[in-house]
Amino acid sequence: MASKTIDHAFSATGNRGAATDPTYAGALSFMRRRFSKDLTDVDAVVLGIPFDAATSNRPGARFGPQAIRRASAIFDNDPQYPFARDLFQDMAVIDYGDVLLDYGNHQTTPGRIQQEAEHILASGAYLLGLGGDHFVTWPLLKAHAAKHGPLALVHFDAHQDTWEDDGQRIDHGSFVTRAVREGVIDASRSIQIGIRTEAPEDFGIRILKGDAVEDMNTTEIAKTILDHVGTAACYLTFDIDCLDPAFAPGTGTPVAGGPSSAKILSVLRKLGPLDIRGSDVVEVAPAYDHADITAIAGATVAMYMLGLRAERLAGGC
Repeated sequence: MASKTIDHAFSATGNRGAATDPTYAGALSFMRRRFSKDLTDVDAVVLGIPFDAATSNRPGARFGPQAIRRASAIFDNDPQYPFARDLFQDMAVIDYGDVLLDYGNHQTTPGRIQQEAEHILASGAYLLGLGGDHFVTWPLLKAHAAKHGPLALVHFDAHQDTWEDDGQRIDHGSFVTRAVREGVIDASRSIQIGIRTEAPEDFGIRILKGDAVEDMNTTEIAKTILDHVGTAACYLTFDIDCLDPAFAPGTGTPVAGGPSSAKILSVLRKLGPLDIRGSDVVEVAPAYDHADITAIAGATVAMYMLGLRAERLAGGC
C-alpha cells in the first residue's frame, strides 16, 4: 500500500510513468495523466472539447470528454493491451483539460478550438482531442493543416459528413465538405471506413461501406487503409457511431449494421505504419449509454491512438 498513489492527476511530479490510483477513486483525468497547461517537454496532449451544438439528432456529446476520462480509469496501472507496454514510460503525456467555449455564442467556437489546438501544436506535441460532436474536427483539422499542410483524412464513421456547406455552418454533417473545398485535406489520399448512410458527394474519397467492412477481415481493412494513404501525413478521426449501436449505443446518430468494437480495434492496431499527425474521438453522448459501454469503447480507441504514438516514438513502426 505504501507504493500506491491517489489523485495522480494532481499529485504527479512528472509526465511519464503509470499511476497507481484505485480504479474506483481518484481524480479522473484521461488515463490518470497529470492535469497541466505546461507544454514543456511534452510528447502528447489530451484536450477535451465539450461541444454538441452542431448535432443534427440527439445532443449530449458535450459530456463526452467527462465520460471518456471516467471510463479510462480502467487502464490505470497495467501495461496496455495490445501494446504490452506502459505507454507513459517513454512518452510524456498531459491532460490539458477542456477548451472554454461560450454556449451562447457558437460562432466563436471554431476559432477558440483552433486557437487552443495551434497553441498546443506549436510546442511540438501530438494532440489527441476528445469530443464533442464531429464538428470539432473541423477546427482541429485547420490547426493541423496550418502546421503540416494538407492532410490525408482517415475517417471512421457511419456517415460521410459531406453534406452541403456554405463555409459558415456549425454542422457536424458537413465538415468534410468544408475541409475538401478549403484544401485542408487531400481527398485523393483520404479514406472513410464503416459508412452506412448515403450522402450527396464523395469528393473522390475512398469509401469502405459497412457491408464491405462486414465482408472483409481486419487485415484486409487495414491493408486497404495503409495502401491508400501510403506515406502521406494524415489525421485520424473516429466517430464512435462507426461502431454498431450494440457496441456504442451512447451516441447522437446511431446507425445499425456496423462493426464490433473488437473488429475495429484490431484494425486500429494494424495502422502503426501511418504517419498520423493528430487524432480525435468524437460523438460519445453518455446520456444514451448503458453501463458505460460507449464511453469504454471511446476511451479504448483513444488509448489505442496513444499506443500507436508511443510505438512510433519508440521506433517500433
